[in-house]
Amino acid sequence: MQALRRKDILSLEEISAEEITLILETARSMREIMLRKIKKVPTLRGRAILNLFYEPSTRTKASFELAQKYMSADSVSVAGSSSSLVKGETLKDTVRNVEVMGVECVIMRHPVSGAAHYLARNINASVINAGDGMHEHPTQGLLDLFTILDKKGRLEKLKVVIVGDVRHSRVARSNIWGLQKMGAEVVIAGPPTLMPPDLEAFGVKAYDRVEEAVENADVVMALRLQKERQDCGLFPSLREYAEIYGLTEQRVANAKDDLLIMHPGPINRGVEISSSLADSPRSVVLDQVTGGVAVRMALFYLLLGGIKEE
Repeated sequence: MQALRRKDILSLEEISAEEITLILETARSMREIMLRKIKKVPTLRGRAILNLFYEPSTRTKASFELAQKYMSADSVSVAGSSSSLVKGETLKDTVRNVEVMGVECVIMRHPVSGAAHYLARNINASVINAGDGMHEHPTQGLLDLFTILDKKGRLEKLKVVIVGDVRHSRVARSNIWGLQKMGAEVVIAGPPTLMPPDLEAFGVKAYDRVEEAVENADVVMALRLQKERQDCGLFPSLREYAEIYGLTEQRVANAKDDLLIMHPGPINRGVEISSSLADSPRSVVLDQVTGGVAVRMALFYLLLGGIKEE
């Protein structure tokens, strides 16, 4: 049985193209389980997983929990507001206490960049980063790559355009690292105030006009405006942002005819993307959600290694 040669999944910047390929190939077989009438396999029977979410989440949290249930894992979910952190307990102490109860894998979403790395250094259990501050969201990046590969049959030499609040987006960072490692060309577009200050480090070209960026694009991904992380005054108003940078049928007219439209969610309709485009035949937004469960099942399989020997 193949397995990842690492304990944790923290960042796509530090994962190789070979590892990404293994994850995506495994996710394809995991998706077959989801297509069955009874979505249940005993792969993780007897394995304990902790879901630790210190930020709100719908898709990511539900996706991880369903992946665990489909694979017969024993899991428990804890929200930050209901954990002992509100009583002053440190993150390390919280998870160490749970670890001695038998937990072998921790899924964590945290508002501080680097929190998942800190946790991984201090516990023996595997850690999967479900989003840390403005750093990365590796499983979202993987599910986006999985969706593109499924629809296009390849990642190499595709032009992928990421539009919107790149500066504050952990999703954008994971996609940039992952796509480039797999041979895709990545460009970004949006207001100059929402571009990352360390743009050169990513090796991507930035445009302030969406129409220019999407010319001959194979994939266009709209990002959610990270209003909770933004400073004031980065753009005049939501209305003006939508008029200049919101994705519409007209704004992506210069892209290829078989263009894929993506969005990591949640969607602010009429701001980042029009409803007509989000609901169009070219949209794969719901396919991304389905792929997310398959990718997370694949990670559990590869990290935990199937049925635990007694």
